[in-house]
This record gives sequence, structure tokens and C-alpha cells, in this order.
Amino acid sequence: MTTHIENHYFAGLDLAGKRVVVVGAGTVAQRRVPRLINSGALVDVIAPEATPAVEAMAEAGDLTWHRRRYAAGDLEGAWYAVACATGGEVNAAVAAEAEQRRIFCVRADDASQGTAVTPAVAQHGGLLLGVLAGGDHRRSAAVRDALVAALRTGAVDERSEPPAPGVALVGGGPGDPDLITVRGRQLLGRADVVITDRLAPRELLEELGPHVEVVDASKIPYGRAANQDVINSLLIEHAKAGKFVVRLKGGDPYLFGRGFEELLACVEAGVAVTAVPGITSAFAAPAAADVPVTHRGVAHEVVVVSGHVGPHDEQSLVDWPALGRLRGTLVLMMAVKRIGEFAAVLMEHGRDPKSPVAVVQEATTRSQHTLRTTLGEVAEAVRDAAIKPPAVIVVGPVADLAPKSRP
Repeated sequence: MTTHIENHYFAGLDLAGKRVVVVGAGTVAQRRVPRLINSGALVDVIAPEATPAVEAMAEAGDLTWHRRRYAAGDLEGAWYAVACATGGEVNAAVAAEAEQRRIFCVRADDASQGTAVTPAVAQHGGLLLGVLAGGDHRRSAAVRDALVAALRTGAVDERSEPPAPGVALVGGGPGDPDLITVRGRQLLGRADVVITDRLAPRELLEELGPHVEVVDASKIPYGRAANQDVINSLLIEHAKAGKFVVRLKGGDPYLFGRGFEELLACVEAGVAVTAVPGITSAFAAPAAADVPVTHRGVAHEVVVVSGHVGPHDEQSLVDWPALGRLRGTLVLMMAVKRIGEFAAVLMEHGRDPKSPVAVVQEATTRSQHTLRTTLGEVAEAVRDAAIKPPAVIVVGPVADLAPKSRP
């Protein structure tokens, strides 16, 4: 039995609810099984031992693991088989039984000896891409990656039809335009209207076509509450006019981004809406400055707090006395203006004035600047360094863990 790879017929299989047998539970199976599970297949894995990842999938009920060696007859009732055991003889036996039962079989150790091959696969914007390269896995993977990169950057326009009218709430990440998610960038590239704010990566707007209407929400001449009402109205108005609208935000839409208010407004108005999570600055900014928000033996908790109102403001929902008693990591967002007040209330309720503090300004951009100080001195240090928003402030032992030098 020899398969001529260059003559393969490319097809997509509907395996939902159908039995698929995977013989072997090593690293190859670990790579192949998740996509089979996601397709809805009923996956039976046959192997005496398994990698921790495969075992975890079995424990979660995603597949059935038969902890024994393969035996003739194991493929009965299967629609598809994957032979990825460590022994060539076992794989040959599986392929032979599959041939006899007219079951398509991938043989991982020797693709030419199976009746099917697994392409290099990727998903992008609702597309499932697969590349075959005559058994040259490195080449097929390289071509797949190049195709995905071209789709992401717009070098290939895959839009055969315009997107349906509606709204996408897209998190743009902490600042570097490359840190937006693949899904976010793909939807941004399909927008008719983009409503952005001052924290969204500006470079992303340069990639938009000339037909795209861009609305800068930060320039709407109203107060904060009224501003949000106007933004909600704009989202609904454009969507009901048949447009696909992207609400581009900095960080993540739901972390102090008022994204859920916008989703509720769209739902109430009967407008289709989806949320695309973004990398939040609360964690990305410290990471960019070599500050891990958790670290083994140092911090087992992280609390993210909004500083848009002071600690004694009647609108504040924060339990500052409780935060003062915590020993872990405290991440303050939008807190530069009132950092003196926040530091004072934390120390008043038990936080050590010598607690390390890291202030990361304009994280992940070329203007990134990091200030390291202590809780007792942070207000003066921020003032002396002329720190301006956007900046993320980290309080806790993790702020003192940065390596002394880097190669």
C-alpha cells in the first residue's frame, strides 16, 4: 500500500458524532487530538501510556482513553483513524486494518503508507486553511504561516462578501499595534466604521482603507457620562444603517473599558454585537517592564483597581482598608493623578511604606518608561519624573524582582 501524496484529493470531513480511533498517545497524538475533539468527533485513544496533556483530556471527558496496546478489531465502527504509535509495526498493522475496513487512515511515521495525510492547518477569520506539500511538513507549515500572515496584514483580501451589519467591541491591547489579537485585527480590516478612543493603538488606524469612517470618541464634546451615551447611539445608528462597526479600545473592552455598557446598549436596541478580548495593560504593562504580577513564593494574589476616583470619594466602590492589609500584588489603573492619596490610604491601613512600586508609562511603545520606587516615596517620585497617563502602577514585592541586567 503506497499513497501518492501529490495526487491527494483535498476534502473537509464532517466527523461530528463519529468515532475516530487514535492509536498512540504521545506528542504526535497530543498535537492531533485537539482539532479532532473540536470537530465534534468521538475520539477513542488506544495506548498503554499517555502524555500528561492527553491524560488530562481523558480526565476532562474530551476523549476516551483505552489504557492498553492496539489489537486487531479496534477500528470497528470507526470513520477515521490516526496511527501515531511509537512502533512502526503497530502503525503498519493499524493502517492495514483501516485499508481492509475501508477507513481512511493517517500514518504519522510514514505518510506514504497511509490513505490520508494531515495538512498543516490554521484558522483565520472563519476560514480553515490547509496546506499539503508532498509529505514535507516543514514546507507545508511555512506556506501555511505565510498565508496566514498575508491574510492578517491584508496582502490577501479574503472578503468575498461584506460582513453582516453589527458591532464588534475589540480590545486593541496595551499600545503596540502588534499586540492586538488576530481576531481583532481581522475584524478591524472588515470595518465600515471604526469608533476609537485615545488609548487604542493609533498605528492600527493607518491600515484602514479610505472608505472607512473613523470616529474619535475622545473628541466628542460632552462629559464622561454623556460621552458614553453618544458612543452607544453612534454604534447603534451606524449598525442599523447597514454598517459593520468596530469599537476599538485600548487594552481589553471589559476591564475598565465600559465595553459591557456598550454591549447592553446594542442588545437592547436589537443590534448584533460581539466582544473580542484584548491584552489588558494591567498585566501587559508590568510584563513589558520585567515585573511579573505573580511569582512563586512571592505573590499568590493580584488585585486590579481603578483609580478614576479618589479613595474617599463617595462614588468609590473599593475597600481600601482591605487592600491595605493584603500582602500580594496591587495593580492601579488610571491612578497617576491621585497616587499620593492612594499611597496614603494603603499605608494608613497597614501597607509597608517600603513596599516596592513600579510605575510603567506608555508600556509596549517606543516611549515606554519605568520608574521604580517605594510606596512611601511614589507620589514625590511620580511628580519629579513628570509621569503622565497612561501609566500602570504596581505595588508589591514583585515590583522588586526585575533582573539586574539582561543579555
